[in-house]
Amino acid sequence: MEHLKRLNNYFKERYPIIPRFFVGAIMWFELYFIVILNQGVTWTQIRPVFGWRELLGAFTLFCFLWWLRIADDLKDEETDKVLFPDRALPTGRISRKELQWFCVPLIAVPLTLNLIFMPNRWFCLFLYTYGSLMAIWFFQKHKIQNSLPLALLTHNPVQIVMNLYTLSYVVLVYGIKWITLTNILALFTLYFPALIWEVSRKIRAPKDETDYVTYSKLFGYKKATNFVLFVTWIDIITNFILVWNLNKISVAVLFLLVSWMTWKFIQFKKDPTRWTIVSKVEIYTYLQESTMILTIVAFLIFGKI
Repeated sequence: MEHLKRLNNYFKERYPIIPRFFVGAIMWFELYFIVILNQGVTWTQIRPVFGWRELLGAFTLFCFLWWLRIADDLKDEETDKVLFPDRALPTGRISRKELQWFCVPLIAVPLTLNLIFMPNRWFCLFLYTYGSLMAIWFFQKHKIQNSLPLALLTHNPVQIVMNLYTLSYVVLVYGIKWITLTNILALFTLYFPALIWEVSRKIRAPKDETDYVTYSKLFGYKKATNFVLFVTWIDIITNFILVWNLNKISVAVLFLLVSWMTWKFIQFKKDPTRWTIVSKVEIYTYLQESTMILTIVAFLIFGKI
């Protein structure tokens, strides 16, 4: 019981279970419906197919993200002792062994269920293989750990691999084409927000820099902000294309959102002490993803608007 209590406290701090389950479900169902609706699949075709395997897909993403959270903490334990000494692992509120033992069923259960029941089982195996390589720094710890850009290039694409897992299920179940503009854009539709957040959370005003390595320290906060602004526009353009045939109102809403975010980027470059850029990026991302979800719901209920 003591181990379970310690794990529960750790998860409350590092991976709140219920909110993160909804994150996994949103990631699965957003891409799922964006793809099939753009491919002309109707609700009549969806109804006999849609069932418990879709829930298993969402559960798999939830568990995979859960495992990645633990793996990151295990990887960064020594660094966190210096930079984030109050976290659960450095303080001893949870031990490495407890986390490692918990990872066994966390990996085994969804992977086994996928191998038995899911048509895209090999894509699930690829997803967990990629995650395993991330956990061991792709056998290049001495290079990747000391290079923030290299860590970004090797680790951030995991979102594309997660998207591929979802996309592969949709393609195999509904018998749609693999290579289409929608499918290509769908692979990146959640990757870009992850990239934007990952970079923006490591952009600080010069006065706020510490020993923690940030993109603003490496490249200057203005150049780092310009990069995030560029990726934000690339991301929103993919969203424009994905919702264009579903709901024109959503296109207008997304344009207003990216215009607001662009203004916030400009303000931050002028005065980086006003607020952290990631605080605005998080608001923007929540509103953007909510718009995409509402677009799907509106199309399913009312059809094309």
